[in-house]
Amino acid sequence: MKQASKAAIVILALGCAGCSAGEAQVTPQPYKLGMFQEGTRTFVGEVVGDSLVLDLSRANVNAPATLQELIARWDAPTAERLGLLAGEALQKQPSFAFQLSAVKTLVPISDPDAILMAARNYAEHANEMAQVGRTAGTTSVIDDKVKSGIPGLWIRQSSDQRPNPYLFPKLKSSLVATGTPIQLPQGRTRIDYECELVAVIGKPAKRVPVERALDYVFGYMAMTDVSDREDRADERYGSDWLISKSYDTFGPNGPFIVPAQFIGDPQNLNIKYTLNGKVMQDDSTALMVHTVRDLVSYASNISTLAPGDLIGTGTPGGVGEGRTPPVYLKAGDTSVCSIEKIGSLTNPVR
Repeated sequence: MKQASKAAIVILALGCAGCSAGEAQVTPQPYKLGMFQEGTRTFVGEVVGDSLVLDLSRANVNAPATLQELIARWDAPTAERLGLLAGEALQKQPSFAFQLSAVKTLVPISDPDAILMAARNYAEHANEMAQVGRTAGTTSVIDDKVKSGIPGLWIRQSSDQRPNPYLFPKLKSSLVATGTPIQLPQGRTRIDYECELVAVIGKPAKRVPVERALDYVFGYMAMTDVSDREDRADERYGSDWLISKSYDTFGPNGPFIVPAQFIGDPQNLNIKYTLNGKVMQDDSTALMVHTVRDLVSYASNISTLAPGDLIGTGTPGGVGEGRTPPVYLKAGDTSVCSIEKIGSLTNPVR
């Protein structure tokens, strides 16, 4: 037998941990990753079967204190070890496992360097906003300036009839976990919901070509991009994205990060949003105007992306502002943003 590599030895050892003679090797299993609190202690956790959380600080896998640090040091052996650990946990619950209901789920990444969100990245949403006077000309090329792309940032092919990508920053102070109330700002009456897929950057990315952009995505999570549709009363300089998007609690996200290997094609996921149990949005990421690849590449042409940075990919049609009559969040509501293969964010409104 040829000598195994050090990484392979570790993986084989983990795969046999707890096995008696004659027992089958452990089969690696899919998993999700998050941050959790048990008592006063926080830890990086591996979610198995959507019901069990493994405390990685006690699992002998050299886990750091935060998920962002784990993403920054991620490699193939780590991915394989955690797959085997998930497989073992399904066979025999280890001592460092908790029921998901017994721990508090925290924001997966609380301190990203950047949160960049795509504006009107689904044609139906762009159209519904145009119909209520919020914006115009967002779903088609309207003049030669748009056809020229954005010099130095976005090169347009002659056959590309889409508008240019549009990203805006959202403050990290808006981030909250599933279960945390969305707080309605005092005096603001037109607070809306937007359920969307978020790509989590896995390694430094600078001027990444579109065709290689997914190589820089570690995984995916959900976000409810809560939006203040009133903006400024004085309309100074046009839209005020700070007011629109960055109040405290306006960024419920998570509930966990799912590594890209378990998602497959990010352009083939169902997005569903319910408000008090009523379905308000139910669509597919296949309908994005600019794909995850496009948005990551475009963002990396503006700023160097770092592990743990978040790229929001926009919301499909069905938001409250676009309805007749409009539907805005109110105290006592329950907001649920669900994305296939990822999970659901459930947040009360206060």
